[in-house]
Amino acid sequence: MKRDLLLEIGVEEMPSAFMSVALADLKNLAEQKFTARRVGFTQVKSLGTPRRLVLYVEGLEEKQQDAVIENRGPKKASAYDQQGNPSKAALGFARGQGIDVADLEIRSVDGTEYIFAVKKELGGATVEVLPEILLDIINSLSFPKSMRWAYYQTRFARPIRWLLALYGDQTVTVQIENVKSSNLSYGHRFLAPEGFAINNIDEYFAQLRQKYVIVDHEERKKMIREQVQAVARQAGGQAMENDELLEEVTFLLEYPTAFTGSFSSSYLDVPPEVLTTSMIEHQRYFPVFDDQGRLMNAFIGVRNGTDTSLDIVRAGNERVLKARLEDALFFWKEDTSKALIDFVPGLEKVMFHERLGSIMDKVERLKKLAIFIGGETGLSSPEKLERAALLCKADLISNMVYEFPELQGIMGRYYALQSREDEEVAEAILEHYMPRFAGDHLPASPTGKVLALTEKIDNLTACFAIGIKPTGSQDPYALRRQALGMVNILTDMNIKIDLSCVIIAAYNGLVNVKTEGDAQQIADELMDFIRQRQRGILLDKGFAFDVIDAVLALSLSDIFDIQERVQAVQEFKGSARFEDFMVVFNRSHNLSKKWDSTAIMAENLEDESEKALYQQLLQVQQAVEKSIVAKDYQQALIILTDLRAALDRFFNAVMVMVEDEKLKAARLGILKTIAGLCGQVADFTKII
Repeated sequence: MKRDLLLEIGVEEMPSAFMSVALADLKNLAEQKFTARRVGFTQVKSLGTPRRLVLYVEGLEEKQQDAVIENRGPKKASAYDQQGNPSKAALGFARGQGIDVADLEIRSVDGTEYIFAVKKELGGATVEVLPEILLDIINSLSFPKSMRWAYYQTRFARPIRWLLALYGDQTVTVQIENVKSSNLSYGHRFLAPEGFAINNIDEYFAQLRQKYVIVDHEERKKMIREQVQAVARQAGGQAMENDELLEEVTFLLEYPTAFTGSFSSSYLDVPPEVLTTSMIEHQRYFPVFDDQGRLMNAFIGVRNGTDTSLDIVRAGNERVLKARLEDALFFWKEDTSKALIDFVPGLEKVMFHERLGSIMDKVERLKKLAIFIGGETGLSSPEKLERAALLCKADLISNMVYEFPELQGIMGRYYALQSREDEEVAEAILEHYMPRFAGDHLPASPTGKVLALTEKIDNLTACFAIGIKPTGSQDPYALRRQALGMVNILTDMNIKIDLSCVIIAAYNGLVNVKTEGDAQQIADELMDFIRQRQRGILLDKGFAFDVIDAVLALSLSDIFDIQERVQAVQEFKGSARFEDFMVVFNRSHNLSKKWDSTAIMAENLEDESEKALYQQLLQVQQAVEKSIVAKDYQQALIILTDLRAALDRFFNAVMVMVEDEKLKAARLGILKTIAGLCGQVADFTKII
């Protein structure tokens, strides 16, 4: 027989940021604990609201599965004497296992015989082990921050106020500190605060709905999404699609009711990013846009309750938002009362890092490095790059960014346009932070591309130079994200540049900074770090790991060139000629890998086959090197494949490792040269 299990952990309102992970952990822990205790089940679900974590196990077996336990003891040789009588070791082992010595079994493990105690453990009733399992699940839950309450020692995200535990229609007894489980649950904190009995699990969800609680968070999320869009359509617009906001709102309430509110259209003079940030970050409202994508003077809020007295709720929310928008309008007017360049001197008073100086020191580094990168890539002009670098951090001094740090760059662009700066310079101020997160836009303008690369290279180089490097899961300066962003800019926008040289230039710009390593050492270490980030990106794009590793083994510094090589080798690997190429490479490499010289004394060659191979090699060498310079890597590999026939004749006609040292050197020189030409594209020893 099977019965369903329901566990409800009632708590004070939990932070919404905790909920998704907590529910996933609750489900995983339950599956692990029941499996470990040999209690079968059909399905495990975890549901939740801010006031409750709910575990719902369907089809939980009423009895544990039987188990056969096998414990290995000492070797047979020490367990029995020559007459077959058990020794003290065997008697002690049997006694410790709780079985008769006559019941011990002898089994062979890797050719050696051991004694085994084999016991069959009968499964007990599930209801007898449930209290222990449920208590273990609750105590195993972890949170980013947990707390103790009153004089108790239990730690949880928020104080536990009640426990409901039902197995079918039977209450399971679980106690945590002073809270003992029962069949009582509680509805909405304000609309139905009294406790009520749950007589069986089938009633649970329906009864809570009557008490204004939608337990299933996915159902609640769907309700919010539909209500928000419906209310937005009534207001003549469309609500912003924001999954993070939707998730947060879902775990802020138990019974959603969406409503619309409005604010004065005069606030629309403020940049829309400011208004939407204020609505989302401070009030958890959904902004509303018209059919042309323009922000409307309306918002959608979601109430934790019914539509009773909704006009009062609306008026209160409009009053709170008005105060927020009034601040934003004041900051906007204050900041735009002067030019963006006037903010720059204040950067000297803002510390970037105690070992790297002020933000103004960073700006000076960015100016020089941006001009250097611009010259290397041919993007933008020195004048635009210097101006954009000078202004890119200026908005950090503004009132608006002080209040809304997430608007850095965005406000800089607006202030630059207000100050009549060049449009591309203004765009670069915003773009130099891009990409800010996975899936974010990449910089589009030439100046923005250069400045974005400059920002990331300066951050990476400076941090590595003073010993700040990601370790394990620790990356407080988001260096992995910045390296990923840089790789995406270089590869997606076909930017060719020797990063190692750029890193050395960035290192040389660290004046008055005590570094932990010389320029080349930092460049090599940082390039390894960047290439590992690129490896992950290439794997995500579907390239084979052995092809990626074959190219990365060359330790190249041009990130775009690495991707081109990987693409060329992977395409060639799938062609009909790849097998012939690998024969050319393997036969050449295997014999010559311990030979250091590519020198070929042609006058020492004797056989016609080797002379013919040498002459063809001279032609192939020139053609391959020309193809590599042109970045036509597939053509280079095809040309090398043409050596197959001549190489086969060579091996059929002569022996390479002869006693004549000069002749052997000439033959090994030919093979070493062929292997070296193959290795100019990738390290084909990595290919499997």
